Amino acid sequence: MFSGLLQPMHIILILIIVLIIFGPGKLPDAGKALGRSIREFRRATSASFENEQEEAKKSQSQSSHAQTQESE
Repeated sequence: MFSGLLQPMHIILILIIVLIIFGPGKLPDAGKALGRSIREFRRATSASFENEQEEAKKSQSQSSHAQTQESE
């Protein structure tokens, strides 16, 4: 259904439509906003991923600590 959606001609057509809708004056602002939102999304996903890794390490260390106490 969506095969070949991002062919070069399609992307050019999309860019022309965006230029017509927003005009050349608003494009830099739209690009800045898009860049900011992408950066914020990356930070949020990497922070979430780091939190998950820390929790996994904590639970792993707690389980290994519990195992060593059981064996004593």
